[in-house]
Amino acid sequence: MERNIIFDRTARLTGHEALGLMERLPVIIFGVGGVGAWTAEALARTGFADITLVDADDVAPTNINRQMPALASTLGRPKAEVVAERLRDINPGIRVTPIRGLYTPETSAGYDLTRWAYIFDCIDSLADKAHLILEATRAMALSAKEGVPVRFYSSMGAALKTDPSRISTAEFWKVKGCPLAAALRRRFKKSGLMPSRKFTCVYSDELVAQHPGYLPAGEVSDGSMTFNKAVTNGSLMHITAVFGLTLASLAVRDVMKRAEK
Repeated sequence: MERNIIFDRTARLTGHEALGLMERLPVIIFGVGGVGAWTAEALARTGFADITLVDADDVAPTNINRQMPALASTLGRPKAEVVAERLRDINPGIRVTPIRGLYTPETSAGYDLTRWAYIFDCIDSLADKAHLILEATRAMALSAKEGVPVRFYSSMGAALKTDPSRISTAEFWKVKGCPLAAALRRRFKKSGLMPSRKFTCVYSDELVAQHPGYLPAGEVSDGSMTFNKAVTNGSLMHITAVFGLTLASLAVRDVMKRAEK
């Protein structure tokens, strides 16, 4: 299939200049689980054609209720590889690079964040998320003098939510009602290390308690990895997907603005 046919409806809305930028501007997504995989699919279906996926996890049974790569047929397979296969099936011409790994302070040197036009943070670990925010906003600052400035978007907590109408976007320091954002701000203030640039977050101010009738003795033994998460909370696809699609929309709208300049 020709690209101009696949993305005909995109070009009719965004224009060919914006579609051309989507094809050229590289994207990296850290975490392709409940939120990040939907971000990846939305970007690929819209026309982004250079996407790097970073995730160390394998598909587990407990992922099936909300994660795009999770199917009975993909259990045990690396999420990044499964998502990459799906994106190639959507657009055979896409350049997609799956990386089976974690972003941590120890591995961060392996990522030159200034090389990507769009950076998406969809990871769960507080410490790793805080470090990525610092490094990504530093990349934003460094790229401000270059021709293609880096954009960085971050997902706040999508667990313990049921109402998609409460999902919104805001600049990080203006996010209200999100425990994860509050914890990150406390961490930055305590350490004295602050993000170098303002950045946009997707968040919800809703907080629903874990069902009182569900009191597991411990972590579900399903082969999944928690990667330093303090606790495993309930989460639903109609929330994680809207988080991911909203993140993708930020890049799409930014590309349209770039095309107008």
